[in-house]
Amino acid sequence: MEALIKYGSVQVSDLVTMLDVSAVTVRKDLTDLEKSDRLYRSHGKAVLINPYINNRSVSVKEKLATDEKHAIGREAARLITRDDSIVIASGTTVHALARNIQPIHRLTVVSASLAVSNILSQHENIDIIQLGGMLRHSSLSVVGDYAADVLAQCSFSKLYLGVDGIDFDYGITTTEMREAALNQKMIAAAQRTIVLADSSKFGRRGFAKIADMDAVDIIITDSGISPKVVKKVEDLGIELIIAQ
Repeated sequence: MEALIKYGSVQVSDLVTMLDVSAVTVRKDLTDLEKSDRLYRSHGKAVLINPYINNRSVSVKEKLATDEKHAIGREAARLITRDDSIVIASGTTVHALARNIQPIHRLTVVSASLAVSNILSQHENIDIIQLGGMLRHSSLSVVGDYAADVLAQCSFSKLYLGVDGIDFDYGITTTEMREAALNQKMIAAAQRTIVLADSSKFGRRGFAKIADMDAVDIIITDSGISPKVVKKVEDLGIELIIAQ
C-alpha cells in the first residue's frame, strides 16, 4: 500500500522483488486488498483506484466537486474572445462554464446540452444553436446523426469538452458510445479542443473512447492535481491551466 500511495500503480513483478516473496503470495495479498476496496487489479499490476467509471445521472454529478468545477468554469470562460464561435459538449463541468460566461460582445454557441442552452438563454447577446437528436436522460444532452449533421456544416474556434476520464495511455473517454461519437465530430469541427476536468478524472477510464491525447490542446483542472500528473500533461505538449 505504501508503494501504491507513492507511485499510483505498481507491477506484480516489482512487488515480488521489493518484498522478496513469490508472485503467488503477491497475487493472493492483492486479491485480499481488492476485496476490501483498497486497490484495483489490472493486467499484472495494482492501481490505487478503480480506473473504470460507471455512468451516473447529471443530478448526482452536479453534487460532486462543485467548488472545483466552478473554478474550472471561470478559467474556461476567460478564454472566450470577442465575437467568438464555440461549441460546448455535455456534462456538469461545462454547466459551470456556462454559468461563468458574461459576454460583452456577440457570442455564438452551439450546444449539445439542454442545461447549457437554458443557462445561456438569459443573455440576449448570445446566439444559441441547440443541437437536436435523441435525448440522453442521464446527462440531459443530445446524441445521434441529427446533431452530427449540423456540426459538419460549422467551424468553431474552440470546443469545450467535459470528459469522464483522462488516461495518458488510452486517451480521453466518456461512459456512452453515442456521446463519444458526437464528441469526435465536435473535435473535427473545432480549431482547439479544451478539456474541462476536475483532478479526480485523471487516471480514469470511461467505457467509450473519444480521442487520443494528441487531440487535446488545453486541459483546465483544479489545484488537486498531483505534480506527477502535471509533468505528464506538460511532457505531452498540452497546455495546462490550474484553476485556484
